[in-house]
Amino acid sequence: MKLTLQQLKVFATIARYGNLGLAANELCLSKGAVSQSLQELERQLGTPLFDRIHPGLQLNNEGRLLQPAAEELLTRMQDIENLFSPDAKPSGQLRLGASQTIGNYLLPTLLASRKQELGLPPKVTITNTHKLCHALANFELDLALIEGENHHPDLIAEPWLQDEMLVVAHPDHPLANQGTLTLPRLADETWVLRELQSGSREQFIQQIQPALPRWQAGLELNTLEAVMLAVEKGLGISFISRLAVSDRLQAGRLVVLPLEQRFPRQLSLIWHKQKYHSASLRHFIHFCRTQVNDAEVIRAE
Repeated sequence: MKLTLQQLKVFATIARYGNLGLAANELCLSKGAVSQSLQELERQLGTPLFDRIHPGLQLNNEGRLLQPAAEELLTRMQDIENLFSPDAKPSGQLRLGASQTIGNYLLPTLLASRKQELGLPPKVTITNTHKLCHALANFELDLALIEGENHHPDLIAEPWLQDEMLVVAHPDHPLANQGTLTLPRLADETWVLRELQSGSREQFIQQIQPALPRWQAGLELNTLEAVMLAVEKGLGISFISRLAVSDRLQAGRLVVLPLEQRFPRQLSLIWHKQKYHSASLRHFIHFCRTQVNDAEVIRAE
């Protein structure tokens, strides 16, 4: 058996995209060359690695067994190349994921603060926690920064920074000047919320909804900016991250409804337990860990 790195690279790229054409574009090869390389790999291993489901390909059990080993080997090869390059700094491009609050309101500041140290800028995907965990489980990302909970058994979550969830409203809302409120006082209010499977919605379901015998779902939106703008327009109240809403609070465009109870939440770093940590990934995780005590970064006060 004579497996080649090129065959494994083709396999890993197809596994990432689930499509021969997209994999060919990524590898700068013809679709025929990619197909031939995959067929030769499957011939040498004596087993198909994908289920052919038109128009794509889906990893089968054998493919899922090979994927982490192939990804690790390819990353180690990249590390070896970097080790003997003139500049011994980590230079591989990381595939990072971030949930919307972190991706839109925290990650750009983090990356800008250490731009010279992080080497090649990472490729960043911003979406909800559920989709990020799915991408990590399929080795489509190296690392994600999330605000929701991890429910996937193959992923490792490490507590990172602290954030806080707030109930916010338009400044002219009737409850805006009522003093400290209890959660039941919010019964019958109309809520503007993120979509299901987002970290913010998950925390609303866990921490707010059980205390409200009656509540009305107003709008369900899939971006934080849309949620905050809807609240600004008086379409309801929302449960949202301090990280996201701090600028609007300072500008007086929204106000916090003061509740007796506070709602801290944990931001986390998360990766696949079988993911090999390249030099670039180790460097980035170390960089993130140095931010834990930096209150200015998260602007929580």
